[in-house]
Amino acid sequence: MHPIWIILKSEFWRRVRSKAFVLATLLAPVGIVALFALPGLLTFFAADSDDEPPIAVVDATEQLLPHLQEQPSSFTFVNASADTEALADSVRAEVYSGYLVLPETLLQGEGTASFYRSSGGGLGTQNRIQNVVERAVRDVRLANEDVPDAVESILAASPSLEMRRITEQGDQADATLIYSAIGYMLAFVIYFAVFIYGQYVMQGVIAEKSSRVVEIVVSSVRPFELLMGKVLGIGAMGLVQMLTWGVLVSGALAAAGPLFMLFMDPAAYDIAPDASQQAALEAAGITIPSLPISLFVWTLLFFVAGYLLYASLFAAVGSAVERVQDAQSLMYPVFIPLLIPLLVLGVVIEAPNGTLSTVLSFIPFFAPILMVLRSALTDVAFWQLAVSWLLVMATFVGTIWVASRIYRVGIFMYGKPPSLRELIRWARYRP
Repeated sequence: MHPIWIILKSEFWRRVRSKAFVLATLLAPVGIVALFALPGLLTFFAADSDDEPPIAVVDATEQLLPHLQEQPSSFTFVNASADTEALADSVRAEVYSGYLVLPETLLQGEGTASFYRSSGGGLGTQNRIQNVVERAVRDVRLANEDVPDAVESILAASPSLEMRRITEQGDQADATLIYSAIGYMLAFVIYFAVFIYGQYVMQGVIAEKSSRVVEIVVSSVRPFELLMGKVLGIGAMGLVQMLTWGVLVSGALAAAGPLFMLFMDPAAYDIAPDASQQAALEAAGITIPSLPISLFVWTLLFFVAGYLLYASLFAAVGSAVERVQDAQSLMYPVFIPLLIPLLVLGVVIEAPNGTLSTVLSFIPFFAPILMVLRSALTDVAFWQLAVSWLLVMATFVGTIWVASRIYRVGIFMYGKPPSLRELIRWARYRP
């Protein structure tokens, strides 16, 4: 049996049989969902909190306050005197959450409304108060000019736009926002997976080197075989986890529609009791994306390619040091190419077919994250996916060759951690 296969099996089974692996495989999807959902839930509950004191209004126009109170909003507006010093004391004492000053000139299209509070309150509060004041000023000015109700309703109308996507089966509700969220999540899954599994490789190399076990092992196998077996074994473990998560996500999406149908009331959405699941979901404004199998396949392929590429570099770094702490200074050349794709996620989400997004997705060190993101957002041509993946794999062949040359020297070196210049010299060393 080939030594690489023996080392691969040893690394794989030693890690897969651990309780930590089982718990991480089952709980990681829950953690990822919580990571993305918790901030939104906290923001929602914070915005809908009913415990906030009312806002005092100093209405010099004597017309705007009733319109502020009539509008549906999360704020409560109450009339107050023009004594701003007393109002400021009340705000500090938390009798009011703040006070709003509305000058007379607002109804002439001039002047500025001012809101005073003891804390910043965030951009959300500022935008919501500004919207309420704008609507109130508009309504009063239209009423003062005796504008007919029909014209007011036209000005107040806010037509909605429904996005539809043309597919081979016809048209369906467009789920750009959902696909963007899925692509965003997949990009981060690839990033964390590559980084974490690469760390596993580095830590394993450091542990074997510091315990001098590697000196015994290399008496039976070549350093390249040891490196490749370790990289492939941990990669196989990661692939099992990714496949498991893919099955869980597919199952959750498949069960979401039927579960919703069990609890929905057709009469509440004005649809027939025997309406199809698709019709019911569209009536409720819910879009459950149908993720193509090709997206999962390419996600796995790019994960494998990205992992192999970066794991070989992590292994080279691990072979050069004796402790994890000593590896930090050598991690920057590995970590920066992995971080750059995260900095341009917004660019790719905004224009997945743009020139910049397309070019960046062909760069081997960026492709595992950015090409997966593009695949979730838009229909990427097969040749682009294939060429990008082949470029990553070709780069892996080059990096594993360089890494193995550093590895064969580094595993026997002890003492002061080497500099980048020394690592280059190790890679060029010929015995």
